[in-house]
Amino acid sequence: MDETNPETTPTPAPYGTPGAPRLAVKGEAHLEVDPEIARIGITVSARGTDRRDALNDLTRRNATVIDLVKTYGESVETLETGAFSISPELTKHGRGERVRAYHGRVHITAELTDFTALGELTTRLADLELTRVDGPYWALRPDSPTHREARQHAVREAVQRGREYAQALGTTLAALVELADIGAENAQPYGYGGPTPAMRTVAYGGAADMGQEAAPLDLEPQRQHVYAQVNARFTMTPPQL
Repeated sequence: MDETNPETTPTPAPYGTPGAPRLAVKGEAHLEVDPEIARIGITVSARGTDRRDALNDLTRRNATVIDLVKTYGESVETLETGAFSISPELTKHGRGERVRAYHGRVHITAELTDFTALGELTTRLADLELTRVDGPYWALRPDSPTHREARQHAVREAVQRGREYAQALGTTLAALVELADIGAENAQPYGYGGPTPAMRTVAYGGAADMGQEAAPLDLEPQRQHVYAQVNARFTMTPPQL
C-alpha cells in the first residue's frame, strides 16, 4: 500500500509559478448618495413628589408623543418604544431614606422616509412638555441597492486593474483564483458608527403654547458615503520578458 507522507507532499506555490504567474490586486468603490431614512430618538420625562402622579404624567405624555407620530401615517416606517424607567430621588440630608421626588423616562425611536414631514414632526415633538428629541440620524436601509452597486463596482475595478497590469507585461489574465471581501469582520452595525448627525435638537420645557406652533425645521439630508473593497487574485498567461 502506497502511503503519502504529508510532510513531503508538495504544496502549491503561494505566489504562482513561472508557468502560471499569479497577480494580486485590490478593487475599490466609493459612492455618495442621498439617505433613504432618518431616525430620531425621543425621550419623554416626568417628575413628581408622588410616585403615582409621576407615572400618570409619564403615561399621558408618552401617549401624546405616540399619537402625534402616528398622525404622519406612511411617512413613519417604524415606531418603537425602548427603555422605560421610574426611579426615586432621595434627599441628600437627614437620616433614613426619604424620597424627595420620582423621575420617569420613556425612550422612543422613530424612522421616517419623508424628510419634509420629518422637519415638521421634529419641531412639534420638541415643543411638547418635558420631551427631548435627538437626531436626525441619516442612513441607508440595510438592503439598499446602493450597497450591491458599490460591491459590483469594486469587483469590476479589480478586474480592470488586473487587466492593466497584465497588459503592461504584454499578456492577459488566465483565471480568477480568489476574490475576498475586505473588512467583513469589522462591518459596522446598521444605524451606528456612521457620520455625525447633521442636527440635534433638545427640548425640556413647560407646557407648550398650543395657540402658536413653532415653525418647522428646514432639514438638509446628509449625503451617505458607501465604500466597498475587494482583493482579487488571478493567474496570467506567462509573459515574454
